[in-house]
Amino acid sequence: MASNLPHERSGCFSGLLPGSRRQRGSQHVPSQGENAPPPPQGSSVEKFFPGAFPEYVRIASSCDFGSAQRENALPPAYSWAASEADHLSDAMMRTIEDALRELDPELRRLSLDIHGHPELCFEERYAHDRLTEFMSSRGFTVTRHYLGLSTAWCAEFTRGAGGRTVGVNAEMDALPGIGHGCGHNLIAMAGVGVALALRTALERHDVPGTVILLGTPAEETGAGKQILLERGAYEDMDVCIMCHPVSGDTLELGFVSSLALQSLSVEYFGQPAHAGYAPWDGVNALDAAFVAYAGISALRQQIRPEHRVHGVISGRDWTPNVIPDYAKMSWSVRADARDALEPLRERVVRCLEAGASATGCRHEIALGDRYLDLRQNPVLAEDMAVMAQRCYDIPSYRTQMPSPASTDFGNVSYALPALHPTFTIPTPDGAKNHTPGFAIGARTEAAHAAAVRTAALLARTGLRVLADGAFCARVRAAYEGNTAAGPGGATGEVKPKARGRFTTGSGLFF
Repeated sequence: MASNLPHERSGCFSGLLPGSRRQRGSQHVPSQGENAPPPPQGSSVEKFFPGAFPEYVRIASSCDFGSAQRENALPPAYSWAASEADHLSDAMMRTIEDALRELDPELRRLSLDIHGHPELCFEERYAHDRLTEFMSSRGFTVTRHYLGLSTAWCAEFTRGAGGRTVGVNAEMDALPGIGHGCGHNLIAMAGVGVALALRTALERHDVPGTVILLGTPAEETGAGKQILLERGAYEDMDVCIMCHPVSGDTLELGFVSSLALQSLSVEYFGQPAHAGYAPWDGVNALDAAFVAYAGISALRQQIRPEHRVHGVISGRDWTPNVIPDYAKMSWSVRADARDALEPLRERVVRCLEAGASATGCRHEIALGDRYLDLRQNPVLAEDMAVMAQRCYDIPSYRTQMPSPASTDFGNVSYALPALHPTFTIPTPDGAKNHTPGFAIGARTEAAHAAAVRTAALLARTGLRVLADGAFCARVRAAYEGNTAAGPGGATGEVKPKARGRFTTGSGLFF
């Protein structure tokens, strides 16, 4: 079920800028004195995270956030909503910190190992074997080649009976010619850290619950999470969480949406002929592609600024003195929500059909991956953002504008309460995701420190889901209210029509 667009990076939650929190509608965590959960006392995180990047490794000696204000931090123009009292004990957070401190050298080696063996979508064999061996050796029940996907896997741990279930995602795939230019080595490592820290906390504090760590292949192209979703991988989870790196010079967390995406391709079939001797005998497939391309180029002027349409043209055995009888175009269509994606896609389809109509070519259009817009659960986001500021002096932002990128975790966020924060890492010359410079940044000690610190906060929010029934009920209520107001329906059930094919005169089939 791999994508038919092998070189198009459909997914990846990239494209965020450090200045995003300055955009309209941005909101920040509360400043000291505002109504929010009190900071835990006696934090043990001083000198916890290694690294050579000063802004990332400086942590307050306690969680008194007022004495640890980051230099040059922007004042919080807006505040997050007030939360009810946090019922997690300080000891629980210290357990998470202690667990990650102990694991830190091994997590660093794991991240570097995956970074040094980049693998493309559905080919993450080395990462699959390395990560499943790692989790199996630490007491998790591991299922390799999960649900019929050769590079997917599942690691599960349960404590007691009758508890809730937290899912964690570990992405593994890299980019052609760039390697881990989107930092999926950090995502995999952070997922492992979250799962192991949660296990330690459940055991030490006798909290019933289950932790499921999913190894999810093919995020960049192939929609691996959508395939796992369709096969039931997320059915038993109460929430699902993960994190993603982006470029930035000081550490901050982002809680933003993403664009919904539909990939599609068109093939034009013509008739070859001698281009000089008898061109009138030919039917030019390349002309069909260029007519369609011109139509889409004109269409771009008439679409909303947050929407995107981008594509490439390819062929086979082309030579100037033969009328091309075959051409293929691969396209990605992006919109800010699922209900806006399909009308835009149909406008693109009409341009593709126009190319065939103008030239007399036969054509076939195939739908590929569909990535839904990301829905951050506001209760989970608030909990993590408030504690990030109060414990580690890490600012957070959320905006009304979505990231101009897409992720298959958006599909998951329609199916159950989900949290997908971004965290910033330093990169050479501020290199953004999907560049060689970002791949260099993703292996630095500073990036590792940022990822592990984010994992500590993510694990803490996951532990609250497991240990605090009232909090989990608020999370679920926020999810149901969000999905009831949108295309997902009151239950959030998603049955996406992700793939299909239609030909001239046959209509659209899903």
